[in-house]
Amino acid sequence: MEEDADGLLLPHNDAIVISLNVLDFKIKRVLVDPGSSTNIIQWILLEQPKLTESIIPATKLLVGFNLASVTTRGEILLPTNTEGVMKTAIFEVVNGDMGYNIILGRPWLHEMKVVPSTYHQLLKFLMLEGIKKIKGEQPAAREMNVIKVSSNKGKEHAA
Repeated sequence: MEEDADGLLLPHNDAIVISLNVLDFKIKRVLVDPGSSTNIIQWILLEQPKLTESIIPATKLLVGFNLASVTTRGEILLPTNTEGVMKTAIFEVVNGDMGYNIILGRPWLHEMKVVPSTYHQLLKFLMLEGIKKIKGEQPAAREMNVIKVSSNKGKEHAA
């Protein structure tokens, strides 16, 4: 990371953050993560009786790259709409703040046949009409990186 004139750390463009239509809602702060083996959604987005009743109880332990782990509350099948392409995806439901509302992993990317490019901040996928593109929302990605950096400031590392 680089610093700006005020000493604030500037993020690299290594994350693609988009908005995604799930059910009839536009969800912001959606991380596209080709390194994730599953799709993840926050419990708070589903806190309505009609949706919570649709959650299939299943406890799984999800472990991240930093070996931090979270236990899921279950999984849910939800329709997603991206650039007019409707796909149903299975999401693992987690409780607590993970920074993003949704993480789209390899299952969604493969189902959509998406080619992500973090360098270009772009997702591309083929449709009958031609190639569709979804541009990453760089201000949202920067905002999330600044939040991460500021929450890590002041934390001491043990030697």
